[in-house]
Amino acid sequence: MRYFWTFFWSFFLVEMLAYVVSSMKGAEFDFVTAAVISVVVSIFVFIVGAVIPNQPVEKH
Repeated sequence: MRYFWTFFWSFFLVEMLAYVVSSMKGAEFDFVTAAVISVVVSIFVFIVGAVIPNQPVEKH
């Protein structure tokens, strides 16, 4: 379920960001490009989540 929600929010936020940036630049909004970028962002978030350790640090 966490993979679904991660993809959902990355898809939603990247599409929104692409729309706003394309509107500000006066360029045409491309849904497919933003969708591909959202998949890449989701994979990046999955990798970062797997790399970060879960154990607490003993020394500060």
